[in-house]
Amino acid sequence: MDNNRQKPIRVLVAKVGLDGHDRGAKVIATALRDAGMEVIYTGLRQTAEMVVNAALQEDVDAIGISILSGAHNTVFPKLMQLMKEKHMENVLLTGGGIIPEEDMRRLNEMGVGKLFGPSAHTVEIAEYIKDWVQQHK
Repeated sequence: MDNNRQKPIRVLVAKVGLDGHDRGAKVIATALRDAGMEVIYTGLRQTAEMVVNAALQEDVDAIGISILSGAHNTVFPKLMQLMKEKHMENVLLTGGGIIPEEDMRRLNEMGVGKLFGPSAHTVEIAEYIKDWVQQHK
């Protein structure tokens, strides 16, 4: 086992924009902690820049964005751009919320990881992150 994987997977969970509903983000954060991951929850009303800077400072393996506001087609591309500028190609960008299937496909094609709808099981999300990190780290 390489040295990097002896420490827990680190995930930053964030709410970007004016969306004030964070119950789902808190549920996901708790589920990822229960799955053995270290989770940093940034709270509400974050900007894309704040999220990427926090992810850099915390040296995370993954960023999970909870989005219910309908701004996913703006937020995810902005995050991807900032991550690319900061050479964060080895960090997973994933998320979930109210995102139409067609938009999910388009965002996946841009390089965003798997996106999860409201009916996704927390175990599925945790397994996806674990598998991605194992394959890319």
